[in-house]
Amino acid sequence: MSQVPIDLLVCTRCRAMGASEEPPERPGTILARRLRHLAPESVRVCEVECLSNCSQGCTIALRGGDRWTYVYGRIAAEDDLAEIFEGVRKYAASPDGIVPWRERPAHFRKNCIARIPPIERFST
Repeated sequence: MSQVPIDLLVCTRCRAMGASEEPPERPGTILARRLRHLAPESVRVCEVECLSNCSQGCTIALRGGDRWTYVYGRIAAEDDLAEIFEGVRKYAASPDGIVPWRERPAHFRKNCIARIPPIERFST
């Protein structure tokens, strides 16, 4: 992986898609805990209060250095860990965070919420 740490932001306020009742523990909190235990040292798992994608299940964001930031939704805490880490590995290996669409894990191709340019690109 890259020398620059990658931040893996995990929304802890997200609800499970279609949930009608408040669970004892939010899915995003469960996902963050699982990711933290499995993440390599170069990946910082950061819990955040809200990524404003509330109705779309768990939401994560990848950012790091002068890379583009990507936001992904509809993450399942119990099913998508392998795809998340595949996506993180490819993201970290790219110099600008842009992984060619066909090389992204299927979940990342189908559930990209936003792509945000690096702030340095707009600094004067």
